[in-house]
Amino acid sequence: MGILRKLGATTTAVALLGVGVLTAGPATAAQAAPAVAPKVAPKATAPQPKAPAAKKPAGKNVLVPGKLRLDKRCMTGRIICMNKKTRKLAFLYNGKLLATGDVRFGGPRTPTRNGSFKVYRKSKNHVSSIYKSPMPYAMFFSGGQAVHYSADFKARGYNGASHGCANMRDKKKIAWIFARVKIGDKVLVYNA
Repeated sequence: MGILRKLGATTTAVALLGVGVLTAGPATAAQAAPAVAPKVAPKATAPQPKAPAAKKPAGKNVLVPGKLRLDKRCMTGRIICMNKKTRKLAFLYNGKLLATGDVRFGGPRTPTRNGSFKVYRKSKNHVSSIYKSPMPYAMFFSGGQAVHYSADFKARGYNGASHGCANMRDKKKIAWIFARVKIGDKVLVYNA
């Protein structure tokens, strides 16, 4: 600043400093100093609400580790658990596996219902009143849907489908399960 005063050119000093102010009088330190924006305290921002914790999608159940992919609801009481994905039936009592076997479900036009049910009727030598087909060792759990032996399943395997029932192909296993299942036992049909 002292050099500029010696030059005696106020306008030159202002131009060199970039203040953009022309003054007629001698330059002062206040005039020659560049303008500085006053410090402003940052605005207080309201805390952003936290996103709610992600919930598990409805319908998705926690599975018990193992190749049967049993739903945790299969671990209490007397229950027949049927997994459409693994195509397995498991008969359990308080989490203890008593029997397991292959099972076939209804086709696209006549699907087996998913859900939690109870055995409400048993019929050892049942014949379908609609389809006139034998349904030995039938254990009804939802409307006309039942778990039962299927000679067609034994002969054709998974190439066929039922009309909504859960078919088992092993006659000895279904007979064994039928002898032990009681009216009121739980049935769980799921896809996991």
